[in-house]
Amino acid sequence: TDEKLRALARRLAGRIVIGIARADAARRRGIGRMRTLPMDDTGGDLDLDASLEALQLASASGIAPAVDELAVRAWARPHTALCLVINRSGSMSGARLAAAAVAAAAAAERAPDDYSVLAFSDKVMVIKGQDQRRAVDEVVDDVFRLRGHGPTDLALALRVAAAQLGRSTAQRRRVILLSDCRPTQGTEPEREVGAIDELHVVAPADDSGDAETFARAVGARMALLSGPSAVPAAFAQLAD
Repeated sequence: TDEKLRALARRLAGRIVIGIARADAARRRGIGRMRTLPMDDTGGDLDLDASLEALQLASASGIAPAVDELAVRAWARPHTALCLVINRSGSMSGARLAAAAVAAAAAAERAPDDYSVLAFSDKVMVIKGQDQRRAVDEVVDDVFRLRGHGPTDLALALRVAAAQLGRSTAQRRRVILLSDCRPTQGTEPEREVGAIDELHVVAPADDSGDAETFARAVGARMALLSGPSAVPAAFAQLAD
């Protein structure tokens, strides 16, 4: 494991923005809604119907109800799930893979609990499953152990990413693809995008032609990555 890259990823993690904006029309699953929630210090309006029994008992006994016996109606923001997909094929070896690994490691440092990390060439390696519990340090170690080799099956990677996010109960599910998007094996990747709610592509700045074509074809947001230090700027571009 490259300790310098690990240290860089941790420094950059505090500067990246995970809350990437939608590029398409919002789907129902990704919209916050009014919900009945247990009363706490986050606020909300008292839900009389849901709290009626506790209020009646309090009135009869003359003892104020406990906070956890009451309910409120509040606007609940959608929970977000994230899948980081790293291209580790031969075309993404060397500096490109290092930059992608730093981006994925930095995102993992900032990601919510509900996230997965995949690495792919002609096969897909699940570094962290969506519903798997792993220490961030272990995930980052495995990301930095990646070495580039083999052909590129982008369709397979997107299919596995969709399957990983399918395990999540989150309302909003996003894939961040770190790749030059140049498939050399497998079926057409465009066919797999329909199963993904939101796709964001981060491509090497010195070789982005195929990624730009792919992103336009599927309506994905895109950012260019010139090197490890450019990770915050790339994520900020996606968030604009």
